[in-house]
Amino acid sequence: MKKLNKNRVIYFTAVLLACAIFLLVGNRLAGEWSLGAFAGDYGDIYQRARVLRIIDRSVEESEWTGDILTDIIFSAEITHGPQRGSRLIGTQTLSTMTGTDEREVREGDRVLVGTIPGTDMHYLGNFLRSNTLLVLAGIFFLLVVLFGGIKGFNSLVALGLIGASIFMIFIPALFSGRNIYALTMIISVFAVLATLAIVVGPHKKTLTAIAGCLGGVAVSAGLMLLMTRLLHLTGDYSSDTMMLQNLPIAIDLQGIVFAGVILGAVGAIMDVAMSMSSSLWELREADPTASVKRLFSSGMNIGRDVLGTMLNTLVLAYVGSSLTVILLLVSYSGSVMEVLNMEMIVVEILRALVGSFGMLLTIPLTAGICAWLYSRNATTAAPAEPAIATDTDEDL
Repeated sequence: MKKLNKNRVIYFTAVLLACAIFLLVGNRLAGEWSLGAFAGDYGDIYQRARVLRIIDRSVEESEWTGDILTDIIFSAEITHGPQRGSRLIGTQTLSTMTGTDEREVREGDRVLVGTIPGTDMHYLGNFLRSNTLLVLAGIFFLLVVLFGGIKGFNSLVALGLIGASIFMIFIPALFSGRNIYALTMIISVFAVLATLAIVVGPHKKTLTAIAGCLGGVAVSAGLMLLMTRLLHLTGDYSSDTMMLQNLPIAIDLQGIVFAGVILGAVGAIMDVAMSMSSSLWELREADPTASVKRLFSSGMNIGRDVLGTMLNTLVLAYVGSSLTVILLLVSYSGSVMEVLNMEMIVVEILRALVGSFGMLLTIPLTAGICAWLYSRNATTAAPAEPAIATDTDEDL
């Protein structure tokens, strides 16, 4: 048992070391880029502050638009950074024309105060929401570890590594002019390898799930490239993409669409492959004599059940993320056909369809690999007792 535990420690150390090397080397090769690199001399400076008191509040009606403007002048103390402890006077401006129900700033609020460079003009940039989010995230992480144990902790580690790859490699390399298609595939492969290698560990389930995932991602990528051409997508379909075009570098908008679709599909494809791989392993454990044909047939049955719920999950996730846009387009468009042929809607439909195709073809691929690999050592003997009571996995 000590030897097994030692081997697993060596394995996870090697995996984490390989991930760290990938991130460091990838970041070095990605090119020079930093947060706010394109802001120039015109980017406003934001500082965290605490509102001390409300100095004045005035309300007036605009002569030109007729909307009601409310100006609130407040004093605040900077709470972080080199100017910590210094005080400033800021302004919050509310307008009825925006149609939003923004709360007026109050004494004691934690806020972000914006400063226009080269001036003493300060304004309320936003309420400081990150602290509350950090508390919520901390509770979530704690619950994941409590309920998931070591595998829950490993899942958080894998999630952190994937996030690091996005911000350390993908974004800097994109802004440095690297090929976005190659970047997307590299990050997708890294996400699959890192997640499954860390969460599942040294096991046959890891190999089968990785193979199924990579096959599904490859299918989704090929289909997305084909659809980009057939549907004549430009990638220029929203105010966000227009702002990207204003950057002092060339951004491949079609590549941005490709990356968004593929990266969004990786998680769902991974979920399907892992669910099938794990289920078929449990079936093999219950019946070590199961043949390739039986395992494959069971895998297809499991895959059909998994696919039914995962399709709904994928489609509803995309609908939920773009609900505001959909409502606006439906409200101001003259016909259903007009809406369905808008590039913005087409891209959202593609997200669901391409991800679904990837999941669909991951099922037979994973089932076939599992059936072949799991049945290689099939015996007629009764299942052996696991080496460790708390870990029934078979290490490679």
